[in-house]
Amino acid sequence: MTFSLNFTFDVDTGRRVIYTKIYGIWKKETAEEYHKAFIEAVKPLLKNKWAKLVNLTNWKPSYPEMIEVIGEHIRWSHENNAMYSIYVVDNPITKNQLTRMIVRSGYEHACKIFSNIPEAEQFLRENGF
Repeated sequence: MTFSLNFTFDVDTGRRVIYTKIYGIWKKETAEEYHKAFIEAVKPLLKNKWAKLVNLTNWKPSYPEMIEVIGEHIRWSHENNAMYSIYVVDNPITKNQLTRMIVRSGYEHACKIFSNIPEAEQFLRENGF
């Protein structure tokens, strides 16, 4: 497990899923740090199709300049064998910010938003993860 004050990663190689928890308010530098750490954490999954489940229930509305960085992060994920980017968000303001990041990525079709973890996990199971 990878840990930072702003995020954690837990890689399940058996299911081919990386679980991420996001915390606090992010600046551009936080998003860049996240992407760099994510690339290292997800390496065991890159040879096959994989998915990510991102828990945003502790994430706060963040600085707008990080939207482009995370949009690029989402694009990188899908250009490197991610089948799904699954997001759990329960705050309408952060959901709006997330939606802008997803649109920036160009991979709206592969990104799904749920309001709770059980629904997100069910989607992953139903889709082979």
